[in-house]
Amino acid sequence: MPSRRDLLRCAVVGVAVATALGAGAVAWSSTLLGEYSVMTMGGSAHGSSGGHAGHGGESGGAAAASGTVASSSEVSVTSLTADPDRAPDVRVELVARQEPIDVPGGRRVDGYTLNGTSPGPEIRARQGELVEVTLVNESVAAGATLHWHGIDVPNAADGVAGITQDAVPVGGRHVYRFVAQDAGTYWYHSHQVSHEQVLRGLLGAIVIDPAVPSTDAADLDVTALLHVYGGQHTLNGRVADERVTADPGSTVRVRVINSDQGTAAVWSTAPYRVVATDGDDVSEPTDVDGQRLLIPAGGRADVAVRAPADGSAVRLHVGGARSIVIGGPEASDPPAARQPSETIDLFAYGSPAPLGFDPSSPDRSYEYVIARRFGIIDGRPGNFWTINGRMFPDVPMFEVREGEVVVMHLRNDSGDVHPMHLHGHHVVVLSRDGVAASGSPWIVDSLDVHPGERYDIAFVADNPGIWSDHCHTLPHAVDGLVAHVMYEGVTSPFTINGDAGNQPE
Repeated sequence: MPSRRDLLRCAVVGVAVATALGAGAVAWSSTLLGEYSVMTMGGSAHGSSGGHAGHGGESGGAAAASGTVASSSEVSVTSLTADPDRAPDVRVELVARQEPIDVPGGRRVDGYTLNGTSPGPEIRARQGELVEVTLVNESVAAGATLHWHGIDVPNAADGVAGITQDAVPVGGRHVYRFVAQDAGTYWYHSHQVSHEQVLRGLLGAIVIDPAVPSTDAADLDVTALLHVYGGQHTLNGRVADERVTADPGSTVRVRVINSDQGTAAVWSTAPYRVVATDGDDVSEPTDVDGQRLLIPAGGRADVAVRAPADGSAVRLHVGGARSIVIGGPEASDPPAARQPSETIDLFAYGSPAPLGFDPSSPDRSYEYVIARRFGIIDGRPGNFWTINGRMFPDVPMFEVREGEVVVMHLRNDSGDVHPMHLHGHHVVVLSRDGVAASGSPWIVDSLDVHPGERYDIAFVADNPGIWSDHCHTLPHAVDGLVAHVMYEGVTSPFTINGDAGNQPE
């Protein structure tokens, strides 16, 4: 028998949905999806130049979207590839399985593995090398893909089911090829039913080393991939802390990867430096003492920690529940340190440096306003996310041309934090709440936007394709917080919810 509280909750939701339906039946009908193409989503947003923002265009489905493509020069996403004649420098095969995971130090969970482990094998390449990864789906029933999070790959290799490829079925395989152009810390994960497959372990780390080692390179280099398996906080797949043996006075670069759904905190018992964010080096980083670093869901940060000169050890807390102890082999483990209440502001950290492009007079300028309202998506009622007042799939396609400078004005009018992630590009943060950035260029692909915050971000449209631009709290993406950046003239032959079973979020 339902409780009075349950009955009241159902009544409130029912009244809200019924009211909305009565107010705009035509608008609601557009949320019944069935099989659809990303090419027919919402309407084209052409933007404005000279710093004036486009609001996301009109609704109109296929009619509006089809008008954004120049038929005389159409290019399919499948043709946007790395040089097919070039031999790979790094070749990897990853076999995906749907199977229980025995989490070391913890309990067994149902999940997904790559080559029998989760996280999957760390892939390491050198800047400029061509990487070729073959995904083999041995037993993932819903199909699988691999998205190279933070790496600006050619669009055909982006790994988004229904947009750049079909999900790889059981018994199938798919080859990804891309040049490792930018050194840095990245990760890979499925972009098919991603809110389930990523949560349950279909992921791994990828590190691209610089072509020429820096003169101030760290003495040691370690990866710290954070993930939660069934409520168990792990570091590199284990419910345990790690110890790194380092000579006194040496420097350790710790590559922190936040693969979880919320923000991760990093702090230390001794000063540390933030040397890179999302794969981009920080200009002239300085010591951070008594402050925490916050990393968005999907984001990465490289921190440099110096082993104490006296042979003792330092504890670097990563993600709150786990830590890395760095020091001499005989040093005792230092006690845990309380998480600082003060947060380092990367907006003003480091020193200014040239951007390489001028965002002051962009070719395109767009509004990107996040909010929420009651409605129905595919027959499912709820309080869903909106972009520029529109609910999925009637969200804008942000249209760009290759070579353009694009500025987006992000505003969060919802009550939740949203780690916004743009595929295929990195953005530079220009301002926050109307105040210009003052530190090292803050260049990211995953940016936490808190309730009420306003950010101006910019990027150069230098990677043709159709690119997802979504919240990396993946249940938010399932509930409609996803838009796309579409290059003029680019098309996709793939569909979502059709016979191929493509479900990217």
